Amino acid sequence: MRTIESIAIIGAGNMGSGIAQKSAQEHFNVQMVDREHQWVNKGQQTISDFLDEAVSRRIFSSTQVEEIKSRVIGVVGTENVSSDTDLVIEAVFEDFEIKTEVFGILDEVCDEHTILASNTSSLSVNDLADAVGRPDRFVGLHFFYHPAKNRLVEIIPAQTTSPETLAAVEQYCKTMGKVVIVCKDRPGFVVNRFFVPWLNEACKLLEEGVGTTAQIDAVARGAFRIGLGPFALMNLTGSPIAMHSTDYLAAQLDTPRYSATQSLRDLVADGRNWDISGDEECGERAATVIRERLLGQVFAVSAQIVAEEICSMEDVDRGAKVGLRWALGPFEIANRIGVKEAVRMAKVYAQEADLELPDWFTERQESFEFSYIDVSVNDGIATVRINRPEAMNALNVTVVSQLGEKLDELNARDDVTTIVLEGAGKAFVAGADVKFFVDKIRADSIRDIYDFTANGHVVLNKLENSPKTTIALTTGLALGGGLELALACDYRVGTRRSQFRFPETSIGIYPGLGGTQRTPRICGTECARYAVLAGNFLDAFSAKALGLLTHLVEPSVVEAVVHQIASQGKPNEKYPSAPAESDHPLVVFATSFYSDGNMSSLLAGSVPDGFDADDKMVSRQLKSLSRTAPIALSMASDLLDAAAGTDLISGLESELEGLDNIFNTADALEGLSALIEGRRPEYSGT
Repeated sequence: MRTIESIAIIGAGNMGSGIAQKSAQEHFNVQMVDREHQWVNKGQQTISDFLDEAVSRRIFSSTQVEEIKSRVIGVVGTENVSSDTDLVIEAVFEDFEIKTEVFGILDEVCDEHTILASNTSSLSVNDLADAVGRPDRFVGLHFFYHPAKNRLVEIIPAQTTSPETLAAVEQYCKTMGKVVIVCKDRPGFVVNRFFVPWLNEACKLLEEGVGTTAQIDAVARGAFRIGLGPFALMNLTGSPIAMHSTDYLAAQLDTPRYSATQSLRDLVADGRNWDISGDEECGERAATVIRERLLGQVFAVSAQIVAEEICSMEDVDRGAKVGLRWALGPFEIANRIGVKEAVRMAKVYAQEADLELPDWFTERQESFEFSYIDVSVNDGIATVRINRPEAMNALNVTVVSQLGEKLDELNARDDVTTIVLEGAGKAFVAGADVKFFVDKIRADSIRDIYDFTANGHVVLNKLENSPKTTIALTTGLALGGGLELALACDYRVGTRRSQFRFPETSIGIYPGLGGTQRTPRICGTECARYAVLAGNFLDAFSAKALGLLTHLVEPSVVEAVVHQIASQGKPNEKYPSAPAESDHPLVVFATSFYSDGNMSSLLAGSVPDGFDADDKMVSRQLKSLSRTAPIALSMASDLLDAAAGTDLISGLESELEGLDNIFNTADALEGLSALIEGRRPEYSGT
């Protein structure tokens, strides 16, 4: 598979410039193409304005912004796209004839290897592929607005799309930190299939006089736990888009119910926005009708999506949560209100809309169960993907249990030599589910926390003791329990996007899934103290110097490196107890600053002898240590010290033995609660 490194975007409007910007942020070389200089310049200005705002919000530095801008080259005319471009994404007006004209030019201009993609939100990918001269290297690639911020992308392979093309485009999206849904080519794909009729249903409720725009928005916000109701959303994204999209679905699916309402047509014709002012309160009867109609529509259409095998119900929920920023997806909402009730609402709507509901849904009685672990096996390499990107792949009871089951299966398979762990989206695993801890502490159920953590140890030991070569693809964010999961593997492969951190002491607890035991065995006690006690953020280069990353590579060669590791097998020495790069400045500092002789001073909050409090690195460490919970800091320090004199099994048992003590502290509840609430904790030392 040829990896994608150079990108061209056809169309410099809001979508095209957004895709170009995000691609450049992730170090792709980008051509942003439009018909005239003025449109190219406008697109570049849009990118510049967006990035300037990011500087003001301290997301990027001025230097980083200049680097990003330098990767975007303006090009006038599709015919002037560089012939050796790896991927060209068309982002022009949603018109079949215009799009096929663009692809006709690209097919002549681009080399044989170039992949062509359409950022279509509704048009048939199969029809577009038929009109392109390279149907095996064509794919639908539906970004969501704004592409630089919204993490969702739908990949729609045509029937003719080659596996190599699909794999290359998936890797591009993953490098971009996107949450990927691969779906069938059906009208509306996944999200728009249920979302666009939802908008139109709100318009129907308005026309029927059930409620005002303000009232319908208010009821919708409550029912779906969202920030904007349907009319506010149409004002934001554009009512013409809603009208054209719902008319398209009505025609393609032969569903008159989806035809745009007259009120929506009049609004678009007049060039107006919805007036969403006024009293939001309405009677309970009206509120019930609004709530059940909107919910019923979503349940009914979501069931159809799954029945047509467009994607899984997990992906339907994922699309709602990531793409639309709903708190819960349709099937999760059904579980919350009761599946029987959800089915009833869907049946009522289906009867009104003349829709057919699948039997698997109408006959459902029990709650829906979701799978968060995907497994694929190819040439002896099993890829295990933790697929919960809407929660940054955070570990909860279900995820840990499902992961353990999959590891048991793979460890027992003779045709598997290597197990590769990865996370969906931009994170590997962003720790454990903090809300679970808070809920259990408040319910005085610390035993449940112990049981969850003990089971986590069992699962990580299945990696630790696996007869297979184990690799963690930590190409994104690995925090807390996620980093501990990675450290249980034989190898950890990262890219420049990799970031590691143990945040536990700053949130009132200590790393309880092996962080205090495996870390010092990998990089030595002093460097482990730097990583664990102060909770320092480690970029890819720092993590590599410490030895927490075993391989730091370019995104384009990750797959090749995985195959190389698989062929070489398990490491000779998994736990060297020393940093990988002893002469690295960070390692030199950590080894000196966190030496045994300095620990009493550091734990007391004072500057060790021989160090200057005004030194930037010193002051940063002292500041970080001052923001930790005292009991957590002390216990983590003791566990790190004990690692040097015990075997791994005994050390892990010590971590578990201390859980009751740490989670029963007032500081644990304060730190974990503060994290959820987005505030700085105030520790009492109790």
